[in-house]
Amino acid sequence: MSGKITPDHLGRTAVVYVRQSTMAQVMGNLESQRRQYELAGAAEGAGFASVTVIDDDLGRSGSGSMHRPGFERLVAMVCSGDVGAVYCIEASRLARNGRDWHHLIDLCALAGALVIDPDGAYDPRLVNDRLLLGLKGTMSEYELSLLRQRGIAARDSKAKRGEYRFMLPPGFCWSEAGKVEIDPDEHVVEAVRLVFAKFRELGSARQVFLWLRSADIRMPVVLRNVDVRKLTWKAPAYHSVMQILHNPLYAGAYAFGRKGQRTRIVDGRARKVSGFDKPRDEWNVLLRDNHPGYISWQDFEDNQRLLLENAHMKKTCARKSARGGRALLTGLMRCGRCGRMMRVFYGQAKGNAHRYQCRGDDGHVGAGLCIGIGGVRIDRAVALQILEAISDRAVEAAIFASDQVERSRTEVGAAIERELEAARYDASLASRRYDLVDPAKRHVARELEARWNGALERVDELERKLDDLRAKSATGPKINRALLLKLARDLPAAWNAPSTDTRTKQRLIHILVREIVCDLDDAANEAVLLIHWTGGRHTEVRVPRVKTGRYPSDKAPTAVDALRKLAGHWPDRELAVSLNRMRCKTSDGETWTTIRVTEMRERLGLADYDPANAAGEETISLAKAAERLGICVGSAKSLALKGVLPASQAMPGAQWLVPVEALTSEAVLVGVQRTIARRPKIYENYQYDKIVRLPGL
Repeated sequence: MSGKITPDHLGRTAVVYVRQSTMAQVMGNLESQRRQYELAGAAEGAGFASVTVIDDDLGRSGSGSMHRPGFERLVAMVCSGDVGAVYCIEASRLARNGRDWHHLIDLCALAGALVIDPDGAYDPRLVNDRLLLGLKGTMSEYELSLLRQRGIAARDSKAKRGEYRFMLPPGFCWSEAGKVEIDPDEHVVEAVRLVFAKFRELGSARQVFLWLRSADIRMPVVLRNVDVRKLTWKAPAYHSVMQILHNPLYAGAYAFGRKGQRTRIVDGRARKVSGFDKPRDEWNVLLRDNHPGYISWQDFEDNQRLLLENAHMKKTCARKSARGGRALLTGLMRCGRCGRMMRVFYGQAKGNAHRYQCRGDDGHVGAGLCIGIGGVRIDRAVALQILEAISDRAVEAAIFASDQVERSRTEVGAAIERELEAARYDASLASRRYDLVDPAKRHVARELEARWNGALERVDELERKLDDLRAKSATGPKINRALLLKLARDLPAAWNAPSTDTRTKQRLIHILVREIVCDLDDAANEAVLLIHWTGGRHTEVRVPRVKTGRYPSDKAPTAVDALRKLAGHWPDRELAVSLNRMRCKTSDGETWTTIRVTEMRERLGLADYDPANAAGEETISLAKAAERLGICVGSAKSLALKGVLPASQAMPGAQWLVPVEALTSEAVLVGVQRTIARRPKIYENYQYDKIVRLPGL
């Protein structure tokens, strides 16, 4: 071939490098493969001792952003010094980036290997050949960028007219005129419409997925291949439901370029990862009203807003949807001081207690909490406003709810009937195929017979399922329309009924209320709620706050009466604490101290506290009892109020007296164990070594 090929080169191995960029080229561009493999015959004809073909990189790009094990194998063989020549059909087959290309040329120069293509042989050790190889590599890299730039520009230009074809989701197909149109298969269309209808009803993609699962309704799924688009039916998956709800094609909009790529540096090379969602203003193309859709664009916008609210871990300052629980205003309460959404915290001891709390900037240590308010009174005040707002529409809502139940039953039955119709067609098709086969060809007849039997079993299964559904509808409980309308006219009774689901109340409030801004009026000791209604109006509601930790004003005793009852039971220091807790004042309006209690007790002639003269069983305070039991004072008081822990007070507001012997009783030990079991695991593990272990715990 060339005088540059010496006997030294021929005594070594010739390597033929074969590569194509994509799997579509591997399957479709067979002539390019054939030309590259024919280089092995050319190497043998040149007289090389052995020829090695490296085709590990078929279907891998040479741009440098993809791992190429075949190219790495080629580099390793060149470094070993056993390669006399590297054969390629053109420079672009070896590399489409300057780094890999020049690295290989440098190694070939050091090892004395040639680079051979159909145009000739090149010795990298020669200046002219090295210059020519460098130009070939540069042109190959530039050619790739130019081809990509031209292709992307042509694709985007076609997409801006809505004519660029791509794989459509279930429910759509391309017409002969190159337009997007609704799939003519009624079974597919009704399945897609059912997803949107149930999402409007349930308000959650997960609830739609669970409903489809419970109803055993199959969903259409597109199987993507290189050349073939095939539609199959599978059990509903959560990601399939999400893809339908997030795709703007179902709203009649032609959207292209919704996904983006990100580039990372891995082992010194660029690695591209695709599939990341881009903001809507960064989409390549968005053409509204391009084709008939399943929903309107406004419905699509509302669905996206609701899906965003359902994502509680995103955008902490945005409104959140209802997720169940006892709190009615979950995701609606906004702090009036910092603007963040307030969180809901549920108490463990009381079944109906919850609290709305703004954590402030809790991402920074030491930032502190913002504001908080008990939720029971807040929910009650907002519920009264809601009932007043919807009282005029209650009858219409009741009629709509009755129709919704019947419509849901009809939708399930219609879905099963469509699936049964498709199954009967499949059984008929399997029967015709079995009838056409030659009976003597048993290995084919057996397979077709098995498929026919499977199709018949599927038909029988769906028929039984449809019969069961009709039987349940005929014998099941019916909606009492008259009773429903009666409850609608007495809306507070229906709202407060034990059978009313809290989640239903939450969804109703989220429909009517945009958000509620909460602030605290410390001077009036009230919570100020500013309700922002969906229609744009605002209502201010003031809710009195509970004065916690204070003795009731109507039960506050005089200091003299309190001292006469408590003197002798506690030291003067503890008596001062009790008097201050009961909001007793001295004659000059001051708080009580130990010295003032001693002076008053001596004037009244009351005996001092003497532990040696204390009659009866030994007692300790509630704080010391809690310390011995290994629980907090609040938990100990809760056990005392429930009667589990024997404790007594001389009068309300005074110190609790707990018998020491009662701490080891079985009832107390069981109550303490239940209290400890309610602790979070992290707190429990942290406090485990601090708990004073008692016998039986």
